[in-house]
Amino acid sequence: MKIKTRFAPSPTGHLHIGSVRTALYSWLFARHNKGAFVLRIEDTDVERSTQESINMIMDSMAWLNINWDEGPYYQTKRFDRYNEIINNMITYGTAYKCFCSKERLEYLRKVQIKAGKKPRYDGYCKQNKISGTIPHVIRFCNPQEGDVTFKDQIRGNITFNNKELDDLIIRRTDGSPTYNFCVAIDDWDMGITHVIRGEDHINNTPRQINILKSIGAPIPTYAHISMIFGSDGKKLSKRHGALGMLQYRNEGYLPEAILNYLIRLGWSHNNKEIFSLSEMIDLFTLNKVNRSPSLFNIDKLKWINHRYINQLPAKYIAKHLYQHIKNQNINIQSGPPLTKVIELFSKSCKTLKEIAYSCRYFYEDSFTIDNKYLNFTHYQLLEDIKNKLMLTANWNIENINQVLLSTADEFKVNKKIVYMSLRIAITGHDGSPTLTHVIEAIGLNKTIFRIEKAMNFIKNKKNNI
Repeated sequence: MKIKTRFAPSPTGHLHIGSVRTALYSWLFARHNKGAFVLRIEDTDVERSTQESINMIMDSMAWLNINWDEGPYYQTKRFDRYNEIINNMITYGTAYKCFCSKERLEYLRKVQIKAGKKPRYDGYCKQNKISGTIPHVIRFCNPQEGDVTFKDQIRGNITFNNKELDDLIIRRTDGSPTYNFCVAIDDWDMGITHVIRGEDHINNTPRQINILKSIGAPIPTYAHISMIFGSDGKKLSKRHGALGMLQYRNEGYLPEAILNYLIRLGWSHNNKEIFSLSEMIDLFTLNKVNRSPSLFNIDKLKWINHRYINQLPAKYIAKHLYQHIKNQNINIQSGPPLTKVIELFSKSCKTLKEIAYSCRYFYEDSFTIDNKYLNFTHYQLLEDIKNKLMLTANWNIENINQVLLSTADEFKVNKKIVYMSLRIAITGHDGSPTLTHVIEAIGLNKTIFRIEKAMNFIKNKKNNI
């Protein structure tokens, strides 16, 4: 039997971290077993489904390199198929028309709640064989006796009593089929062997199994992944750092870091933390997925992202960094290559956005110098450094460092004072990567220009006193 899994998001908003983890686990299980992975868009909620959300789903999966073998299939394009099966079910007595009004159903619900019972449809139209042509829904004729038991690949055997399941609506009055019915038929038609999804779908599983049994369809194997909570154990939200998937890209995370973080968010292999994609595929199995809830930790994600910034080739990182540079409106034509910038900032910056924000001074001279850092006592230091740098035969880190040390020695000042005054003059900041490496990357001409600019700043400051 060829393994076949699916990812079936609803296009009603952003693709969030929990959904992407579901997609990843389904994709890895298929790849590990040399099977197929299907993308299905569950867009039966026509009022809330949008093309924008569909585009975000596609873009997110493309960015993460979670590729699909079949699809995307759209449920709204399969209504004829669903209705064909529903009509057959009516003919064979496994579904029936229900003409009950909203008022009757609401009254029934109140009576049942008052009696301490679970609200459920009482089968009135089925028992009385009501018929007609006025607006109606179609209900599934759920078994009234026995149990539904399935072996969840993460949680073990799960059993539901059929008496707890009512005759759910499978087609609305407007003729549109409902979620649980569409899902069951899709899984059958598409040959899905393993359904891997969130634990919030556990209660849907017995209903879908009963529908599949009623039409003689095979039952998939199910695996329900636990929820993801915030670090405080509460429902995951933006305050925990949870974002739509493309927002993580915009915040400067690498796709490899996201995938690595997500696979560890409920799955483990010994004490290993960092996994290449090929290792994920080779090692992933459902029996290592934890049934306990996972806690989302943005600091852990940043730690993993930082590791990947330092481990992946600089040329590859530069391709992802370039978009962030564009977002900051930085023109990189007159400065060092991005690979050089990555080399300088990879140890201190945990995201690509942070690198892009920090590296502007490599390409632009128009930064502001803070009054509190440079005064006339630094003027002669900067002038001496400028003159020595202009006479430097070979522009390299070692020679630049020698210039700075000799200036500190000649003026008998702590080298920290020399380095800080020059750092402010060159970058406009009191913090940067190793100064000599920064100066070497910026180049002689820009360095001299900025030192002269800082000297003029000091002159003007003195004249204005």
